[in-house]
Amino acid sequence: MAGDGCNGNGAAAAAGVVPEIKFTKLFINGEFVDAVSGKTFETRDPRTGAVLAHVAEADKADVDLGVKAARDAFDHGKWPRMSGYERGRLLSKFADLVDQHTEELAALDGADAGKLLLVGKVIDVPSATQMLRYYAGAADKIHGEVLRVSGKYQGYSLREPVGVAGVIIPWNFPTMMFFLKVSPALAAGCTVVVKPAEQTPLSALYYAHLAKLAGVPDGVINVVPGFGHTAGAAITSHMDVDTVAFTGSTEVGRLIMESAARSNLKPVSLELGGKSPLIIFDDADVDMAVNLSRLAIFFNKGEICAAGSRVYVQEGIYDEFVKKAVEAAQNWKVGDPFDVTTNMGPQVDKEQFEKVLKYIEHGKSEGATLLTGGKPAAAKGYYIEPTIFVDVTIAQEEIFGPVMALMKFKTVDEVIEKANCTRYGLVAGIVTKSLDVANRVSRAVRAGTVWVNCYFVFDPDAPFGGFKMSGFGQDQGLGAMDKFLQVKSVITALPDSPWY
Repeated sequence: MAGDGCNGNGAAAAAGVVPEIKFTKLFINGEFVDAVSGKTFETRDPRTGAVLAHVAEADKADVDLGVKAARDAFDHGKWPRMSGYERGRLLSKFADLVDQHTEELAALDGADAGKLLLVGKVIDVPSATQMLRYYAGAADKIHGEVLRVSGKYQGYSLREPVGVAGVIIPWNFPTMMFFLKVSPALAAGCTVVVKPAEQTPLSALYYAHLAKLAGVPDGVINVVPGFGHTAGAAITSHMDVDTVAFTGSTEVGRLIMESAARSNLKPVSLELGGKSPLIIFDDADVDMAVNLSRLAIFFNKGEICAAGSRVYVQEGIYDEFVKKAVEAAQNWKVGDPFDVTTNMGPQVDKEQFEKVLKYIEHGKSEGATLLTGGKPAAAKGYYIEPTIFVDVTIAQEEIFGPVMALMKFKTVDEVIEKANCTRYGLVAGIVTKSLDVANRVSRAVRAGTVWVNCYFVFDPDAPFGGFKMSGFGQDQGLGAMDKFLQVKSVITALPDSPWY
């Protein structure tokens, strides 16, 4: 049983604190089980590149078992049939258990993803339980409407759970992304099959264990670690999966849409890439703007879809800003994420490390001027120096690393055009003391979220989603539940109707 001991086979990494790895098997129908094939894959500590654990590798056969468990729990189990109040009570208990294990869970993500332990403890895990409690409170507030039907009929609508939800989450925020997708699905009454990223599977398995302890019925949550082309593809093409929620790259988002269309035309929600502008006007406090721009691109080592990677600075303060931005980047400490004085840990894995360095070399070859950084920051592990380029003529590709492109502008109209000159439209940032400028630009920029004089401000009640090729469908807010609900109209003839 999930609550009886552990099944881990974690190996100690060579540097820093390594949490005990308790759960490495698939979680299907309330049990931790080996993969049908018996195969495992390695998850590595990005601080050293050493193997952290061997995790059961799901493929199509395992996904079939997970989907069957979720389907049985939905079609015949009590989860979608219990009151919203009862679901909410169990989700609140789930949140309480997560809170009780904050230190351990933050350490798992620190070792698996290179995330700062301190940030995990004060931001990631608390934000995840806040999200879970938000939707626990929404579970008993799902209702339809009374309809004004013409003629002698009575009409009303119902909002019912859609069924089995496939959830595919990325590696940059393993904990927050798990609850961003799973919380509204469970509150709606759906059952889920979750595929965490193969780089960061450990915390998702732990959350499955805690859900079991909280009393969430067997089959409601299933976790199938594996690779996108096998486990992920099996979820998106499965005829018994009713909807898919995905966060990741635009390229994979296309594949998911195609797979969903070719199978059972299941709806999908996609939160995809970004190349987001941060626009700083002449009237801004330069020191505040520098600190905000540093946070916007170097937080979480730049591995965040909403990173402010294109920084536009108005010409009146440009030279001062550049000088201070370089100093700020050089003072951003890169090191072991378990060290409380560290500002930035390693990239998630060797592949991402090499990809970012390749983009940096490409920028230099294209004529951009490297002001600082641009090199590995340690002899081992996947650490990269905070990097700043100027003289950038075009900045279109999402790097997903600590690389800032600094550009100058003159007028409001010019920077609006430049900000919108991208295939993405996830977020934007504006730094100004002028309410008129803030209002004008926030309405003109094509982005799903605009932050004014702040950055990375997320809240469970604030919808988050993209424009253009940054995807569609909302996370957060009550509207996020819509992708896990379907509307049914019920029309009844009144007794004195001639058609009764």
